[in-house]
Amino acid sequence: MSVLLKTLAAALLLGGSAMAMAANDGQTRASELLNSDPQYRETWTKVVKKEERLPEWVMNLSGDAEQMNAVEEDGDKYLVGPLCETQPTCLNKRLIVAFSFDKQDAYAMLVEVPAGLPADKSPTRHADYRFLGKPNQGMQDMLMEQLKKDPNWY
Repeated sequence: MSVLLKTLAAALLLGGSAMAMAANDGQTRASELLNSDPQYRETWTKVVKKEERLPEWVMNLSGDAEQMNAVEEDGDKYLVGPLCETQPTCLNKRLIVAFSFDKQDAYAMLVEVPAGLPADKSPTRHADYRFLGKPNQGMQDMLMEQLKKDPNWY
């Protein structure tokens, strides 16, 4: 475990402040959040508890995740990052997750593309988008922008 990751884990376990999060920006993965701090788990549980037919990997934020980054939306800072069911199925099943720095709010966009889509077909045109946490239009746009950063998304 890297020193930075240990530092982040300690900061999160101690109820790390937004400053501790910012100091360790980019060292967190969505798949680690729920086990790193009970506040993340509590906030995420509120987001998914009334949703129907969510896959287990979404409910538990488990799967293959890349590093999260600090993103500002409407003056508020969020820790944002992608999560995939598995790396090989990432184009077909992915979640873009955003947690506010104070851990009180969470939003996500579940993106599903039919399996077996020919390589010459744009995933953008065939994807189903499902927003979780009742994000406003600005948050929806921010989540969509995060998805567009993927070079395989066109």
